[in-house]
Amino acid sequence: MIRMGLGRSTHPGAWGAFAAMLAMAGLPIYIHAPKFYVDEFGVSLAALGAVLFVLRLVDFVQDPALGWLAHATAAHRRAMVAGAGTVMALSMLGLFAIAPPIAPLAWFALTLTGLFSAFSFLTICFYAQGVVKAEAMGKDGHIRLAAWREAGALLGVCAAAAAPTLLALGPNPPFEAFAILFGAFTLGALWVMRDAFTAAPRDTVAPAALSGFTAVLRDTVARRLLLVALLNAAPVAVSSTLFLFFVESRLQAPGWEGPLLLLFFLSAAVAAPFWAFAARRHGEKPVLMIGMALAIAAFALAATLGPGDTLPFALICLATGAALGADLTLLSALFARRMAQVLPDAATGFALWAFVSKATLALAAITVLPFLQWQGFTGPDSPRNALVSLGLIYALLPCLLKILALATLAYTPLEKVQTHA
Repeated sequence: MIRMGLGRSTHPGAWGAFAAMLAMAGLPIYIHAPKFYVDEFGVSLAALGAVLFVLRLVDFVQDPALGWLAHATAAHRRAMVAGAGTVMALSMLGLFAIAPPIAPLAWFALTLTGLFSAFSFLTICFYAQGVVKAEAMGKDGHIRLAAWREAGALLGVCAAAAAPTLLALGPNPPFEAFAILFGAFTLGALWVMRDAFTAAPRDTVAPAALSGFTAVLRDTVARRLLLVALLNAAPVAVSSTLFLFFVESRLQAPGWEGPLLLLFFLSAAVAAPFWAFAARRHGEKPVLMIGMALAIAAFALAATLGPGDTLPFALICLATGAALGADLTLLSALFARRMAQVLPDAATGFALWAFVSKATLALAAITVLPFLQWQGFTGPDSPRNALVSLGLIYALLPCLLKILALATLAYTPLEKVQTHA
């Protein structure tokens, strides 16, 4: 059995900073990187979609293997985290700041492999260590830590979303400048968390085995929560993959992509602590279900939008962003609390969590991008049927997936945890 030590107490704000760093390397890369390689190097959407799908197929083996590695090397977690952070920073530089020395598609695949492998390992370690931190914080520790962590992550996404627009005002190419700043921020995040990633002495660390994954999948509640995570993350994967194309081509609002994306993630960051406060008073499950229902209503309205509907779409970004704040804060807290009950070391559990989260991005990449290309989508001047397809996939497909997630959560038995603040 592993019991991670906390070392000297690390302020929850440091966990927010580390989460921000991870978020800057996660979802925004799926938003910006494909379009960057289309615009700069002429790589086709179908080819990029295929590469993204293959990289996520690797996760069928990689994420469980990284969970095993995180467990087996727990006594050296600080050094392992530092090494993974370095790999991630260098991969980001390669992706955006270095001209491809080989075929652009191959370079895209190579740098993303390093980026997401390091990202996966860091995410598993971060959330697993967070279970221990939250347990030490008291009865509502999981919700309080999740509020710091997910608000930090959302602010990191905001920074990554706004970076291309803001950095375009500087002397260097915006994505090159972003990659350099990301490397510096990664070093800072590793420093402020240096005392958090500590572990028990080597002789108390047991070797990992498949028993950890079996224990998670055998538990009914954990299994249901993983399914909810899969269904609930899919709408974000679809909408994030298509967001830039939707604003530029469906709304005919070029130049508004950055501000609207920033509005979406800022709304999520601002809403996250309010969802956490509501959950402490009324329980995570009912509050999370309200957030999911809000997202369903907002996506349904998005299906009715067309050219010139920028302001209505901004209101939808506010609503869907607020709903995302509930998803990220409460669902991760529910799973973390369950892992504290099921496993002595949560690394294996969060390996599965990381896998199902990224599987949705893989499915989105391999389905929606090639489908749009098949429909004849080429940009704002695409045929009408291609623009209609873009709107329907962006809005109605997330609605359907959210409804399935909401129904699954409704039938998942969870203890109500209520603390009055």
